[in-house]
Amino acid sequence: MQLDSDLLSLSPSSLDSSSSWRPSSPEEETPHLGQQRELPPRLSPAPVIPPTPVKARGPLMGAGDLQPHGAIQQVTPARTKADSKAWLNKLHYFRRSGVQHLFIQDIAPNRETQQRKPDLIPSGKLSMVRTTMEENFLEGTLHFLSEFVSCKHRPPKEIISHLIRQILLNVHQGEILKDTYMLLMKIQMLHPANAATVGWEWTLLKYIMEDQQKPPGWLLFLQYVVQTLEDDFQENLRLRLLQKSIAKKVLSCDMCFNNVKEVIEWLIAAVTGVGFSQPQEQPQEITSSSADARTESSSAPQLASTDQAEVAPPTFFAQRVMLLLQRMLSIAVEVDKSPNCSSCKIADVIFPFILNIPLRSQREAFLNTMESHLLRCKVLELLFLHSCDVPTTLPLSLAKILYFLSHSSVLLQYQDETATWQRWDEMLHYLSLLLMSYQNVILEHLRSSLNDRMDLIIQKAKPKLQDSDDISHLDVQLNIEDFIRRMQQILGQPFPQQIMEKLCMLRELFLIVTAT
Repeated sequence: MQLDSDLLSLSPSSLDSSSSWRPSSPEEETPHLGQQRELPPRLSPAPVIPPTPVKARGPLMGAGDLQPHGAIQQVTPARTKADSKAWLNKLHYFRRSGVQHLFIQDIAPNRETQQRKPDLIPSGKLSMVRTTMEENFLEGTLHFLSEFVSCKHRPPKEIISHLIRQILLNVHQGEILKDTYMLLMKIQMLHPANAATVGWEWTLLKYIMEDQQKPPGWLLFLQYVVQTLEDDFQENLRLRLLQKSIAKKVLSCDMCFNNVKEVIEWLIAAVTGVGFSQPQEQPQEITSSSADARTESSSAPQLASTDQAEVAPPTFFAQRVMLLLQRMLSIAVEVDKSPNCSSCKIADVIFPFILNIPLRSQREAFLNTMESHLLRCKVLELLFLHSCDVPTTLPLSLAKILYFLSHSSVLLQYQDETATWQRWDEMLHYLSLLLMSYQNVILEHLRSSLNDRMDLIIQKAKPKLQDSDDISHLDVQLNIEDFIRRMQQILGQPFPQQIMEKLCMLRELFLIVTAT
């Protein structure tokens, strides 16, 4: 954990004691922050978030995408079945959480303590806390709670709600905010919230997210919300009781789809800056390592972008909000029994929004930060179907992706004077992104529910392929040559080098995918 007077930055901990934590890696680091203002109503702005350029040849099916699949092969018979499931879950399904627990010295509960049900803080001590609350003595409230909360003793729900509403989301700034947030995270680590004990509700989150005059601690609140969702989701997944999770009650596409739509609206606002209010003060310095961690925290394959002209410096604040909201969307995809149906419903809502995002850098930021490969596939499939002159009834498959190469036109309407070749370059970028995401969907059984998926991986089940996934190297070569001829007619000579690089990368991707 790094903490200074201007920036609260959280690092992943290696706490074995929390069932929500998966093996930590550099790419899991996500920064945190608190900034300023008070409680009132409406949707808010953020600037352009550019894509992260990467070498065209390097990543292809690289580290972030194929490693977890390889890691699964290392499960040893020495593990019990339950341990294997928990380990696979942590490593494989949700390996990039939007928030990580603070590393708080000397408070991590051991296994024996974890198995005992904690009691409420004794009434005498609670009366001391309530006295400080009644007198609005914030420092006293925080001090007493920090002293009284332990592995054995937890605060009641109304105390947590008070910390959130009356301190974290009030006009307080600086050390009070940081101390409140750290106390909430300490409580969450020792006594993870569940559907019965969680101290926030969706109406409060909606009010804060759509408030034009946001309180200073609203981002810390969003981080805390995502943390509670994440921890509870992982615990209920381990128990195979996702229907009892907080996420099921607030992010289910079956039960409360309007909430999911609201998350999409907040996310689009953060990407485009329309209706998204920035804090008045921004962190003065962002280290290159934390910037790298934010880049790596996306599960999206990273492709090189030639769209440099419109790239503006990313806003640290907006990036954090995007990553947190994308995490919520990925949970929404998985919490119901059919991720395939949920991703279709969510993609249908996203599609008209993404058509109206004006800049390529913003579209790429939206797609590259998307955690769910399945959802990214659905969104890109809709975009390509929209751009095809002749529709196809093929299911999403390798043959359909090749079909998109042969039949797609320039994808999107541009509000600027983007050159024609750059528009085709963006189309090829998204086609490679679709291919890599589809590969992950197949290899990781992402169309199956999480419970079924764990069983499939433990059984080392082979990926389910469709007839239309059976394509040859010759099919790939012929389609690419046909595309080159089409580009020569449209773009003329000299043929842009960037297009050739994208095509070479796409061909290699197809060769890798067909080989596996």
